[in-house]
Amino acid sequence: MKKLILVRHAKSSWEFDVIDHERPLKNRGIKDANLVANELKSYNINPDKVLISDAARTKLTAQILLPALNIPDSKVSFEHKLYDFSGRDLVEVVRSCDDDIKTLMVFGHNHAITAFVNTYGDRFIDNVPTCGVVTVEFNEDKWSEINPGKTVFTIFPRDLKE
Repeated sequence: MKKLILVRHAKSSWEFDVIDHERPLKNRGIKDANLVANELKSYNINPDKVLISDAARTKLTAQILLPALNIPDSKVSFEHKLYDFSGRDLVEVVRSCDDDIKTLMVFGHNHAITAFVNTYGDRFIDNVPTCGVVTVEFNEDKWSEINPGKTVFTIFPRDLKE
């Protein structure tokens, strides 16, 4: 059995004159990431591997979530192929993971994440929001052989606000 925890980066800013790859988080994104980090603690998440798009906004989102979950840097890798918006590269990265990895956490971008969860999960999600988390479990033992699985839980910032 495999478990995939997908995290869309938190709300990013268009206020700065930087290329898309270097956009920082907005204050709202930082607040949302802290809310999600707090909520994720109750799920006792302990991924074997964490893959993060090398874009600034995904790195910054991970820098908020991972320490809250006590995930050591030794489990973290940055992957340029996750700077993907269509979903093809996301699928390729997930399917190429080492089979020793039982639980994989991936920080990435839309529309790749929404497309992935609607292809491989069993619950339709119109749009995974910024800083949204979707976890999908697969019955397969090899990442290269994953078929549609079960959407186990979602965490969306809007559901955590009073």
